[in-house]
Amino acid sequence: MIIKVLGSAAGGGFPQWNCNCANCADVRRKLPGLLPRTQSSLAVSSNARDWVLLNASPDLRQQLAANPELSPSATAGARSSPIKAVVLTNGDIDHVAGLLNLREAQPFTLHASKRVLSALAANPVFNVLDPGLVARLPLGLDQVAVLSGAGAALGLTVEMFAVPGKIALYLEDAAAGAGLGTRPGDTVGVRIHEPATDRAFFYIPGCAAVDTTLAARLTGAELVLFDGTLFTDDEMITAGLSAKTGQRMGHISMSGPGGSMAAFTPLGVRRRVFVHMNNSNPVLREGSRARAAVEAGGWEVAFDGMEIRL
Repeated sequence: MIIKVLGSAAGGGFPQWNCNCANCADVRRKLPGLLPRTQSSLAVSSNARDWVLLNASPDLRQQLAANPELSPSATAGARSSPIKAVVLTNGDIDHVAGLLNLREAQPFTLHASKRVLSALAANPVFNVLDPGLVARLPLGLDQVAVLSGAGAALGLTVEMFAVPGKIALYLEDAAAGAGLGTRPGDTVGVRIHEPATDRAFFYIPGCAAVDTTLAARLTGAELVLFDGTLFTDDEMITAGLSAKTGQRMGHISMSGPGGSMAAFTPLGVRRRVFVHMNNSNPVLREGSRARAAVEAGGWEVAFDGMEIRL
């Protein structure tokens, strides 16, 4: 199984177009130790020919151009694509806007929770995905489904499960108060399994807490790619970028006694990779104290183009 990190940044990318924080300013200046990053997405394949996208970033066109294996084959017809399916983990703009790049009458299968598919159905702009070509298949929570698309058997299964989080910002219901209108299925993680080899990994780009249910699910996992949005919960407030904490945005921080590094310590996960880093996160700087702390804890920081083989 081949896993490619197409984009490793959170919403807005790195640098973010309107952000002048120290990280964004320095990456624009091309200072050493800082790499530009596009918005969060993965590609997965069991055969290096047919690919599944995990989330569709607004930067998808750029990501496809940077990864030739995701472009049409030189021997294919006038219109073709190796992308056979897309799996969405939530309805956030940075995970669904890239679907609009896939609108050119190309068949593929779109998998998501009923809640996320309902959000897409309510927005007519997504009707550019011809329903005669793009099947929208709801995935039930805690059920294993075989991934297929455009007539191809992909050799992979997906299991979608709820994780602590929140509804997409544009869908927040002010009348719902602190609950924000969030329900199970708004934010999910996925387990991708390759039956032929019995290898599997977890992809959880958005998560507000590692509760006992999630901890039990991840214990002993071979590989987890996990939400690395912020290093500290008040990071964006301290930097003067936002009035919101990470928890208010639905993201657990990396550090601290309630952070993801501490939560993962007893789980015995063999390989741990942070994805979905916000532009404010100090781990984006190679050689920083934050990066050193993450690496000392046995974590890797994903970068665009990173490839993992299981």
